[in-house]
Amino acid sequence: MGMRRKGRELALQALYQLDLSGDEPASALPMFWEHCEAPTDAMTFGQNLVSGVLEERAYIDELISASSDNWRLGRLSHVDRNILRVATYELLRRPDVPTTVAIDEAIEIAKRFGSDESPTFVNGVLDHVAVTLGAKERQRAL
Repeated sequence: MGMRRKGRELALQALYQLDLSGDEPASALPMFWEHCEAPTDAMTFGQNLVSGVLEERAYIDELISASSDNWRLGRLSHVDRNILRVATYELLRRPDVPTTVAIDEAIEIAKRFGSDESPTFVNGVLDHVAVTLGAKERQRAL
């Protein structure tokens, strides 16, 4: 598994834990990272993703809600919601991550951690988010 994939999975796990526990990130995240066994590069990438998602969560959640027809954010599984948050953050603020890579990685993580329907759902929502953000057009211009 690549370093970035591992970092994305760690970000998913950290955000999932925050969702379930309701703990404040300032107190919960240091303990999560302290007990995490992963290469330093993966942890650093994961920490950056988590920080970015938390900083922009309101806007990220708006994008996801607008892109998931007939699904309120609160109705999504914790896993799907946080996979979408991480990938949406990448589409929004990580120009070093190609659009197709952000979406494909989210689909692969959904296959591993989500339900049977998760990969298809994640793909559809992220495709809409990418179109909304103009990420696909930016990608073609590169």
